[in-house]
Amino acid sequence: MRTSTGKTLRIIAIIFMGLTTAMNILSGVGTSCAAFFTKQYPPFWDIIVADVQWLWQSFVVVTLVIGLIGIWVTVQLVRGKSNAYRNAMILLIVGTIVNGIHTYYSYTVLGGILPIVVTLLTNIVTLVLFIIFGTPGLKEQIDFDGEGDSISGATATGLTAILVGAILLSTSSWAGPTHTFDGVNLVNVLRIPLLAGGAISSLGGLALLLWTALDLSFPGTVRRYVEGKKG
Repeated sequence: MRTSTGKTLRIIAIIFMGLTTAMNILSGVGTSCAAFFTKQYPPFWDIIVADVQWLWQSFVVVTLVIGLIGIWVTVQLVRGKSNAYRNAMILLIVGTIVNGIHTYYSYTVLGGILPIVVTLLTNIVTLVLFIIFGTPGLKEQIDFDGEGDSISGATATGLTAILVGAILLSTSSWAGPTHTFDGVNLVNVLRIPLLAGGAISSLGGLALLLWTALDLSFPGTVRRYVEGKKG
């Protein structure tokens, strides 16, 4: 039986899972320049010297797959699907291992680790959080596998979208120091997609929260609107 405290903790779990998913996808996309266009970016030439370009390409593919599966797992958590918690734990463990290996090689080969270490820490923090939420007593209150509450699910989704948007919009600032060469911030290679994705995510999350607040303030308004559209 999901308690009021459990609903709050479930929202927190969904938000962290969503953020971890976003960081994995961002890491995969961000690593693609170093992995597939290494010769075009002098800061990454040590990858060629060390003959590990194949490893960086593997990081891109595996991390993107983890991120895409993360979207599915996050949706499962929102909807309260069976085995959602188990699937989240498996993915977080795999993500932590993969990003740990990526962090190690980024440090030993390139000497710069800020962006990937942020992704690793996000995986670790979320994994620890899920371990805590899975302890006897808390797990029963949260009821991960129980049917999703539409209001708390929408709230969690909206907050996650806003935070993901903030991460995308600020990427050039927090990732820039280790991606600047001859005064050029290489993160700006993805500047337009980052800004567009960040704006869409933030505005979409805000709209969802406002929509949820409307339904809470005027019960049934959203349902009647949707039914009217169907009619």
